[in-house]
Parts: sequence; C-alpha cells; structure tokens
Amino acid sequence: MKLTKFGHACVRLERDGHVLVIDPGSYSDPTAMDGADAVLITHEHQDHCDEAAIRGALEANPGLRIWTNRDLAARFGGLGAGRVTAVGNGDAFTAAGFEVQVHGEWHAQVHPHWPIVANTGYLVEGIFHPGDALTVPEQPVGTLLLPVHAPWSRLGDVVDYVNAVGAKRAFAVHDAGLSDIGLGSAAFALNEIAPGTAYERLEPGASVDL
Repeated sequence: MKLTKFGHACVRLERDGHVLVIDPGSYSDPTAMDGADAVLITHEHQDHCDEAAIRGALEANPGLRIWTNRDLAARFGGLGAGRVTAVGNGDAFTAAGFEVQVHGEWHAQVHPHWPIVANTGYLVEGIFHPGDALTVPEQPVGTLLLPVHAPWSRLGDVVDYVNAVGAKRAFAVHDAGLSDIGLGSAAFALNEIAPGTAYERLEPGASVDL
C-alpha cells in the first residue's frame, strides 16, 4: 500500500489501482482527489473538508463515493443514490477495496464558546486517521496518522496519545500551523518520551510504502 501526504490532514492511499483519500481540506493539494475511488471525511471543518472541491470531484468523477458522519453527509444530499454514505462509531465497510472501521464520535473541545461537532476516525487496514480527536481504537493500530498540532491539544497530550495507541509508527498530520521550530520540538518530544513508536513527518507530496 502506498501512502502519500497531500498537505495538513489529507492523505491518499493507493493499492492495486484503487485510490482512497482521507480529509481533503482547504489546506490540501487540490490534486489529492484526482482519480480517487473513495473519500473519507472525518468532520466538517474546512481544513478537513473542502466542500467545493469535493463537490467538484464528485461531478467530475461519477464513480467517486463519499463516507462521512451523519451530520456532514446530510449536507451532501441530492448527489444521487449511494454516492454519500453516513457512518458512525462501530461501523465497518469496504471503500475502494480497503476495509475500514469507524472509531470515535466527537471532535475534541477547542473552547466552550464553540459547539463540539461530530468527528469520525477511520482505521483503514491498520492505518488510523483520528481526525480532530485523540481517539484510541479498540483494535491494534500499525500506523498512526498523528495530529501533532491543533488548538484543541498540547504537546504533552499528543505524546500521551501516541503511547496510548502503541502503534509501530506514526506520521505527522494536522501540522500546517507549525513552523520548522515547532515541528522540531514535536519530533524531539515524540522521540524522547514515546520511543516505542517510530515517528516521521512526510513533506507534502512525499510517499511511503506500507
């Protein structure tokens, strides 16, 4: 399986000619969905869901299908039967030939001033994208897509989360807001306090074979 980072929280998985994309948001490379068979969206915030770009991809590719939480799925109504599927915690499905399990229900709290929105994490054959939450799946995780920086977390929480998940490796996502200094601080802490997980940050456009 080939994993490519397309900026911030967006990744693309490819295997045997099938393409699955997770969280193509407004900070993502617009080519992320080119030729995609399936898109998984964790939640409604623009850095994870560029609604205009997703609608454009659906119009350009009649075979493209979307899976997301029930609240967001309702916003993509009217696109044709079977094109958008609502899922929730505990569900399992097959998308573009990949086996997917859903974990988690809610976005982490940013501040009491703002309402908490639905957030669904996706475990795709051992690769877990939690969206904007520190959800620990009940199933083993081989590769964690780690949100290293967000207004709803601190570095200590991120380190504790990595240790709680216990994945063999972690790749940084949700990192567009960090400078090189901040990225270095995160890497130092994760390598120092979470040595059981091999941490790496892929540059946008970079790929790795899993």
